[in-house]
Amino acid sequence: MKPYRILLYYKYVPIADADAYAAEHLQYCKELGVKGRILIADEGINGTLSGTVEQTERYMADMRTNPLFADLVFKIDESDSHAFKKLFVRHKQELVTLRYDRKLDPLTEGGQRLNPKQFHDYLQRDDVIILDGRSGYEYDLGHFRNAIRPDLDAFREFPAWIRDNLTEHKDKPILTYCTGGIRCEMLTAVLKNEGFQDVFQLDGGIVTYGQDPEVQGKGFDGSCYVFDERISVRINQTDEHITVGTCHHCGKSTDRYINCADDSCHHQHLCCDECETTKRGYCSTDCEQHDLEYTIPARTGAK
Repeated sequence: MKPYRILLYYKYVPIADADAYAAEHLQYCKELGVKGRILIADEGINGTLSGTVEQTERYMADMRTNPLFADLVFKIDESDSHAFKKLFVRHKQELVTLRYDRKLDPLTEGGQRLNPKQFHDYLQRDDVIILDGRSGYEYDLGHFRNAIRPDLDAFREFPAWIRDNLTEHKDKPILTYCTGGIRCEMLTAVLKNEGFQDVFQLDGGIVTYGQDPEVQGKGFDGSCYVFDERISVRINQTDEHITVGTCHHCGKSTDRYINCADDSCHHQHLCCDECETTKRGYCSTDCEQHDLEYTIPARTGAK
């Protein structure tokens, strides 16, 4: 067993005075010594954090003593070290920023949940539409075979994208998935509110699908983007695993994301080992030139 763990969790549940609870939870996490990113809203909690085995065991036990979170489901990955550099606990208006034209309740309006085996069985059908509930850059690293790539940068763009791209498929079953499940809770509620009837979501998301001992991630190609220092994790545990990401510069297969070396850009892009060296970590020649123009005067003492 590795000395650290990474916890991923969420729950839609009304939280009274969520702002005050966020401040209280921040202090608790500081004292416990965990690191990560936790969002708290009037509608619930969404978090991913890392800590030692002892710290994470304590965190899960303490959370479950709160009646609001007694049944909180944690997805657990082992790790050799912390997956985060800092602790971030913040109050937000929405757990998933949507800004829809009306308030949706994913608990009562969301699509039917499918466990990994059920989802895998649906993937074998010819009449289903498989919709990735994440951003395009996440899809580019890895996705379920034959899934639709959403051409968007933020979740709040989904309603307009659905109207422009999926209206003709209202008579077909729609399968949705995301990293841990929270985005598809809301996405399926949007789909149903937009007139889609046969709407499903992968319960627990891609992470749970990859950990299921029966399914073992079958049908997922590439790796899953995660929002911590690991950046990507393998999902398909079978010998079917393939790399689908391609280098931003040369087009070779890769599953490595790096940040542009230009501090004013930091564009995260797929980059193979060779191009990271030859391109010096920049995503474009413009960024490299900008960095040179900015740093050379500083190095030479020019005013």
